[in-house]
Order: sequence, then C-alpha cells, then structure tokens
Amino acid sequence: MEQFVTALERADVAAAAAATDDPAAATQTITGVLDGLGNPRLTAEVREVADERFSYQVSWDLGAGRTWSYLAHGALEADGGERHVRWAPSVLHDELRAGEHLELRTLRTAAARVVDRDGRPLVRTQPVTLVRLDPARTQDLDATLDAVAPVLARVDPGVTRSSLRAVLASGTAGPTTLITLREDDAARVQQSLQAVPGIVFSSQQRRLTERGVRSPALSQLAQEQPDDAGSGWQVGTVTPDGALRARLAGEDPRPAADVRLTLDLDAQSAAQNAVNGLDGAAALVAIRPSTGELLAVAQNEAADAEGPIALTGLYPPGSTFKVITATAALRAGLATPETVLPCPGTENVQGRQIPNDDQFDLGSAPLHTAFAHSCNTTFARLGVGLDPSAFSTTAALFGLGPDWDVPGMTTVTGRVPEPVSPADQVEESIGQGRVVASPFGMALVAATAAAGRTPHPTLIQGRPGTTATAPEALPENLRTQLAAMMRETVTAGSATQLAGLPDTRGKTGTAQYGDGVHSHGWFIGTRGDLAFAVLAAGAGSSGPAVGVAKAYLTATAAR
Repeated sequence: MEQFVTALERADVAAAAAATDDPAAATQTITGVLDGLGNPRLTAEVREVADERFSYQVSWDLGAGRTWSYLAHGALEADGGERHVRWAPSVLHDELRAGEHLELRTLRTAAARVVDRDGRPLVRTQPVTLVRLDPARTQDLDATLDAVAPVLARVDPGVTRSSLRAVLASGTAGPTTLITLREDDAARVQQSLQAVPGIVFSSQQRRLTERGVRSPALSQLAQEQPDDAGSGWQVGTVTPDGALRARLAGEDPRPAADVRLTLDLDAQSAAQNAVNGLDGAAALVAIRPSTGELLAVAQNEAADAEGPIALTGLYPPGSTFKVITATAALRAGLATPETVLPCPGTENVQGRQIPNDDQFDLGSAPLHTAFAHSCNTTFARLGVGLDPSAFSTTAALFGLGPDWDVPGMTTVTGRVPEPVSPADQVEESIGQGRVVASPFGMALVAATAAAGRTPHPTLIQGRPGTTATAPEALPENLRTQLAAMMRETVTAGSATQLAGLPDTRGKTGTAQYGDGVHSHGWFIGTRGDLAFAVLAAGAGSSGPAVGVAKAYLTATAAR
C-alpha cells in the first residue's frame, strides 16, 4: 500500500501497478488518468490503515493555479506474506468506474456580447439550427427537395429546388447542411420538415449579429473567439465514448464583460436604410469630430458583394478632394476665398482637357464660389501652381493617406502619391488620377474640416485608433474659411438638395473611373458634431450620394 501511494506520487506507473493484484488493469487506468489530467504533479500521503481498508490524501497540481484535493480509499488483498492493493478504478477516486478515466477540461467563457454606445446588443452568441439532408435516409431525393424547398423559402425567399440541388452538388457524399437558421426561423419550419425523409437537424451555438443589424465594422468582432482569461475548468469521470459522466471538481468560467462600441444603433439603422435606397454599391461612414467616435458604418447588399468597401474600398474621390486642394492653396498663399479666378466650361491644362460638369461656365468667380459649384477648371489651374508635395502633406493633415490602427476593425484611408508630372498634378488637384480614398478616409477628412484636427477614429470605447504620426491642427482661420465654403456648397452650390437642413456643410464629388465614361458619386458633410462620407459607386453623378446624405440627416435630425 505504501509502495502504491509512493509510486503514484512519483508518476511511476509500472511500480504503482506492480503494487496491486492486477498490474495490467491498473497500468491501463493509471495511464489514462495521468494523460487525462495532463500529467500533473501529485502529492499523496497515507492517512489511515484499518484491517483491509486504507485511505490516502490526494492533491493534484493541475497547473495555472488549479489544484484538486480529496481523500481516496482502497482495499488490501493478502498474498502470502505480502498485502497488495486490491485493484479497482475507485482506488484513484471513489467515483471512478471500470473503463473510465479522469479528464481535465477547459470551460471557455462565452464570447463577450458586443453592444452599442447605449448598451443595446449588436453581436452575441445565439443558438442556431442546421437543417441537413442525408441522402442515405431517403429513397426519393427529388421528392425530398420538392417538399423542403417551399418550406425553407418561408424564411429565405432565395431558396429553390435548384438552389438546394446546387448545395448538395457542392457538398460531400454524406449529410449536407442546406441552411443554417436562427432560433425563431427554425421554429417556423421545423415542424413541417420533421417527417420529410432524409432531413435531420442539429443545434449549435454561433456568434451572430442581431437580426436587422449589418455593418462591416462588426465583422471582425463577430468572429473573435472568447478570451481564455475568463475560462473555467473541470475534472470529471469520462466514459470510453468520451462523454462526461460526473463532474468532480472545477471552477465555472467568469462571464465576459460586454464590449461596448461607439456605434449608435439608431444612427446605424438610419445609415443602413439610407444606403439601401440605392441599387448600386453604396456606403456611409459617420464619425463624431470632437472625439473620433464612429457612429455608423453602413453599406448595402451590392456593396457587401464587393467586400467591406465602407472601410477599405479605394475609389477616386473626385471633387471631394477639392477640400484638400483648397486648403493647400490657402496655406501656400496662392489665393484667399475672395480671390477671383477664371472658371471656363472647359480648359486644356498641362495637356489635359478638363471640363466642368455639363461644361458649366462661371466666367470669373471668387474661389469660394468656384468651390461651392465645384469648378474643375479653376481647381486644375490652381493645383498646378502648388508644390507637388503639397497634396500628400495636406491630405495627411486631414487623416487621409496615413494608416490608422483602429482596434476592432481593419481600415484603409487612401493613397495620395506625389504627382510625377504636371499632367498628373492636374488630375490630382481634382481628385482623379492616382488619388484614391475610402469612405472611411473621406469621413476623416470631413471630421477634420469640422474639428480643425483629425480625431483618432474609435470603434471600441476607450480604445482610440493610433497612427505613426499625430496629425497637426489646422490654423483656426483656415478652418473657418473652409467651413464657410462648405456651407455655401449646400446653400447655393452643388448640394442645394440639403439647403433646408440647418447647420449642414459639405462637398460633392463626381469621380470618373475606368474608360472615363462612368463615374462614382460622393458627398462628404458635417452638421454640428457629426461628420460623414457617402459613396454611391457607379452612380454617374453626386446626386444619389447627396440624396443618401439627406435621408440620413433627416432620420437623425432629432438626435
């Protein structure tokens, strides 16, 4: 008995087993227990021996601060002049049965809920039901598909017999998942499908966005795994088929604290509804200039098909880039808002024929008027007078170009390369050529125009984004001049659709791409402590983007 306990303490399986009356069975069980517990350190001490019974104190050090202590009991078997331990699995623990082993398992905490700024849930772990088809369980596959398709179409109108057949063709020879349903959708169809030959159900827990909530800003957070720091553990008896029969010791996982975002669910819904009104890919990013808090990041289904374009899609910004060109010209002293400049309907500048939209002609007009009406010819001529480095350095002042590390999401602001030729400089001055920006990047431009300094973009509260070089502040007089020109764009310029909305400022943009026949529409704007950017890809003009902005601002006017 002493030999058994001492050998067990040293993890000497052979010696411990030899001290029993059934070394082969003891070897198998002791090995299984040590393996199942992760080969822990053991302290064991005999406590009592009485007649044919004994007890010993066991203390397992399971690592990571986990310990498990208990009193174990056994019987002794006389064998001539020696007494061996009468082998039974219960010698290792009273609850252990033949064929079982002890096992240490980690109990992972559920992934934290993701909530909006007011605590309303956006992402959480939810039960789902997998509707699966096992061809081996039906004698008439076509009849099964005919029965299943109309039932599943109740929750997903896109399901047809042909689509299910395609799912089966892309799967394996065994059971294939036809659809994964949220709990309430599963309840709508499960009874109708119970008796259909070949249909089986399985339940899982998955991390999902709340119904009706969509945002590329949530994608990364929805995929994050639980933090092991809050995990628990348990030791239990495990049957030969791997099932836990009884929990013997452990500690439950600690509930994960909510991840609170800066997003506002109402603003997010308003943004989503606004971009849903366009057929082509559209995106809207809204940010609070004073803090950098992202309030909404939305894009429609057409944009979803192209990826997270609201955050990382790169498009020529067109005339919204005139915010940068105007600022560079004002900083360089090339003009003031009152400087009168020519604005012909079209002009050849450095070998590039630059037209205004529909070739409108203002004759000569102050810079603020040319800005408000988005006069390409004025800005092309103004841009070639700048130092080539002025575009990238001024853009960086607005947060455009530098990479931002924003916890919780991946972002790209854009690229503003230094022009390599006078013709390239002409294109860049009106947001064409090699200049590209994302809606996220242009939202930062709008936020900088409102606040006078690029705010650190933030998605997770208390964890602002960082960049390699802290942006400088704009001179106050320059910020005031820019605000006045952006206000005139709304009251008397190219965005008069918004003229009835108080305190609204902005800049429209139409950006040609590809063969030069097609163009994207942009609008960046501010209202009080709100800045935003709208992209209407392939829209042909800025009008649809301005319309999205109007819908969003109208819906959020009360907030």
